[in-house]
Amino acid sequence: MERPLRHLPRGMALTMLAALAALMVWSVFATAPVEQAALSDETAQTEIEAEVEENADDGDLALYRRISERVIAGEGYYAAAVGEQRASNYPVRPFVTVRLPTLAMIHKGTGIDGARWLALALLTASILAFLWRLRDVVSPVERGGAGVLILFGGAAAITPEAGLIHELLAGLLLTLALAMYSPRRWWPSLIAAGLALALRELAAPFVLLWLAFALMQKRWNEVLSVAALLTVFAIGLYLHYLGVDAQRIPGDPISPGWDALAGLALPLVALSKLTALLILPTWLAAPLAILSLLGWLGLGGRLGLFASLWFAGFFTAMALFARPENFYWVQLTLPAYLAGFAFTSRALADLTHVFRATQTQNH
Repeated sequence: MERPLRHLPRGMALTMLAALAALMVWSVFATAPVEQAALSDETAQTEIEAEVEENADDGDLALYRRISERVIAGEGYYAAAVGEQRASNYPVRPFVTVRLPTLAMIHKGTGIDGARWLALALLTASILAFLWRLRDVVSPVERGGAGVLILFGGAAAITPEAGLIHELLAGLLLTLALAMYSPRRWWPSLIAAGLALALRELAAPFVLLWLAFALMQKRWNEVLSVAALLTVFAIGLYLHYLGVDAQRIPGDPISPGWDALAGLALPLVALSKLTALLILPTWLAAPLAILSLLGWLGLGGRLGLFASLWFAGFFTAMALFARPENFYWVQLTLPAYLAGFAFTSRALADLTHVFRATQTQNH
């Protein structure tokens, strides 16, 4: 349904507005201790800055650079990755603590700078794809605003270390998959989603949501193709497990796990630090980030519903499972998420329309 908020009952519209206001006020206070904890921890602050500007000689991105340099020099990926993580006291258990080899293989073919140019190309393609996708859906002003906001949401792609960030490249590919989907021509979107999966296994919920949509709509060719992609991914993940397991030795560092229950403040702080929102104080950036989700809800149609469920589900997963140092996971939702802010005025107008229509009927 296009513009679904316009068709809500008055009580539900009022509840949504009240919940939105409460959530925005809550975000001002809830994000403050999360940000303060990060700022008081020199290591955490270094990691935040490493995602948005040139990294120094320590941290995750430096680790990925060393691994890729060894692969480029001819060493096997798993020997290089497990060896570097062990030497830097990074966990190698469970196996998912070691990144999939895809990005290192890209580096071997294009160089690390080549992967950075790939990120810029994907960002450009995402903007163009969304401008085309929205051409008959929203007004020209909203369409142009969405394009600019995608640029802002993908700001990390212009940094020197962009080619080392798995989540950034995977998020750009998922944004492209979201923009390119069409019921008549969905295979380019599936290719983009498959490439995102190959870079980061955290893209799997996006593909699972796609499978659920295809099943509900009884689009059987699509169901079979998406299921086939997930099967290939599962096989690849098993082979990845074997590759990591072959290199492990007793006493290797073990991950502390992913059950931190950090809360929704974590993805909000992450959005405030890893997009152009970083120019704003967090107490202002966090409420604005919430408005983007309202915009996607107000858009409606398959695009708006799919995007809303994907973003809300991923942020909930971060709130439940991510540790504070996993803030960079939020890049799986970028740069598409920020584009929702372009549709916020339409969403608020539709909610207001519900009250006006109700008052007219009463008179």
